[in-house]
Amino acid sequence: MLRRLLPALASLAVAVAVGAASAQAGPKLFVGFADDWLKRNPPAAVLAARDLGATSFRISLNWSYGQTTLSAADERTLDAAIPAAFGLRVVVTVVGAAARFTPHTGSSRAAYCSYIRNVLDRYPTINDVIVWNEPNKTYAWKPQFDRKGASLAPAEYETLLARCYDVLHSYRPEVNVLAPATSPTGNDNYRAVSNISHSPGAFVRELGAAYRKSGRTEPIFDTVAHHMYGATPSERPWRRHAGPMIAQGDWAKLVNAYKSAFAGTEQPVPGRCIGTKCVPIWYMEAGYQTSLDSDKKRLYRFTENIPRVVADRSAGEADSARPAPESPAPDQATQVRDGIRLAYCQPYVEAFFNYLLRDDADLRGWQSGALWRDGTRKDSFGAFRSAIAEAADGEVDCDRLKGGPAPKG
Repeated sequence: MLRRLLPALASLAVAVAVGAASAQAGPKLFVGFADDWLKRNPPAAVLAARDLGATSFRISLNWSYGQTTLSAADERTLDAAIPAAFGLRVVVTVVGAAARFTPHTGSSRAAYCSYIRNVLDRYPTINDVIVWNEPNKTYAWKPQFDRKGASLAPAEYETLLARCYDVLHSYRPEVNVLAPATSPTGNDNYRAVSNISHSPGAFVRELGAAYRKSGRTEPIFDTVAHHMYGATPSERPWRRHAGPMIAQGDWAKLVNAYKSAFAGTEQPVPGRCIGTKCVPIWYMEAGYQTSLDSDKKRLYRFTENIPRVVADRSAGEADSARPAPESPAPDQATQVRDGIRLAYCQPYVEAFFNYLLRDDADLRGWQSGALWRDGTRKDSFGAFRSAIAEAADGEVDCDRLKGGPAPKG
């Protein structure tokens, strides 16, 4: 039944998905949740997302060397999740099951790209795919540098990205290939004791250099994906950072990195279209961690490893307030409202994904959901819902943001 049902819905779903990314008459920003809860409990996850007004999920799939098709277990999981989410935009990121599965060879790259094609083939309603996740970090892509400190990861990633772009666009011309899903931080230090990584700007510049060196005349991505967490849990979304960090408030650094890296090439970037081809920015992970209400502590395990997490909702502050960017946000509700509004107003930004809909039970992980671990609503739930509706209805006043007027494109 599934194989008969999905193709029948595919043309409508793909048309809706493509239109959502490109139609200028539609909402400026759509909001979703990056959460594999959709895979574990599709009915509950979809119900909660719809209740919030969210229109998208991002889910992850783990790939291993030599794998060209989904495992039987993943097929069973997605056969339940994808139909349950019909009408919602499901974005899929395919990552290595471990850093050792980084596709360094031609055969491993071919297998990886074939795997993504198999996902598109089996589930025609999926049209948005992210090639890898945080390739500027050692935990995800190894090695980042050679033994003498020369950059390796961006050039290798460019080779993978080019291969997948061609494979996927050959199979489905309208597919949306997202990249590189960079982390907002990186140390650019090949001798670091831990977390050997590229800062996002450095990674993008090296990615552009590899693209130039390849002599390629076709694009390698359709949408810029970026993770834009702040430096601390209580950070204001509009706060700018010195140095190489690129959080949400550092929008200009992100845009300028792409413009500089790909200037004069055939790769469109945010703010520089080529012909009719334009590239938006999707914020694929944002997250504002909360402290635990006393009656919810029993749902969690281990010990919180991040200091100064905020309440889900407190007395808050008025929308007319103009707090200093260095001041701590009073609660998650305030951060969510301000973050979604800012994303709505930032040029070229078309999507905002909150990392987690439901909290991680492990306090060493993320408690940034709109729901507690047991699926009940946090007191910030209403702020999520109202901010999502405000963006969907085009009611954000970009001249009256707390951090000042939005930048111009």
